[in-house]
Amino acid sequence: MARLAPAERRERIVDAALAVVRRKGFATTTVRDIAAEMGTSSGLIHHYFASMDDVLAEVFERVAAEDLEQSRAEVSAANDPVEALAIFIRTYTPIDRDWSFQLWLDAWAEAARRPRLQVASRRLNLAWVGLLEATIRAGVTSGRLACPDPTGAAWRILSVLDGLALQVVAHPSIIDRDDVERWGAAVAERELGLDEGALTA
Repeated sequence: MARLAPAERRERIVDAALAVVRRKGFATTTVRDIAAEMGTSSGLIHHYFASMDDVLAEVFERVAAEDLEQSRAEVSAANDPVEALAIFIRTYTPIDRDWSFQLWLDAWAEAARRPRLQVASRRLNLAWVGLLEATIRAGVTSGRLACPDPTGAAWRILSVLDGLALQVVAHPSIIDRDDVERWGAAVAERELGLDEGALTA
């Protein structure tokens, strides 16, 4: 392979690992799989990453952080807190990114066995909660939302969205993405004192 700077080589390894993880999931992806994807040896992977846990954590961090930053940018561009909340719900479970949520599910399942992945998963999950909580607090301050417990509301709304999205990924013939957005919005409306349909109009 061509000589690359260490940072670029690490990026190439993460690229290859992501390609494999999308096919096989976190649990069954191996160093040998990543090396085969790159057309190189396992030794190269070990040279740049201390463990497989480190590689998988980097993969998860990349995908989850990209999703978070995209949602944060769209929420920040909203005209008012109600629109921001509707955007959050829509971008949290985007229709064309089932594979991305599958990575979240895999990360949660593997986190108990992979400490580095657990740290990344916890930090990014808290960042999502923080974004939703800040959106709710802005709505309360403006008088558009009514909520005595923004932290609890954020966790409850996200728990519903996560549970519904899990059903779509695991059982796509039972409910679909429209259901996730519509039902998640309905829960948020009840939590935050909004009229029915305010987040889906």
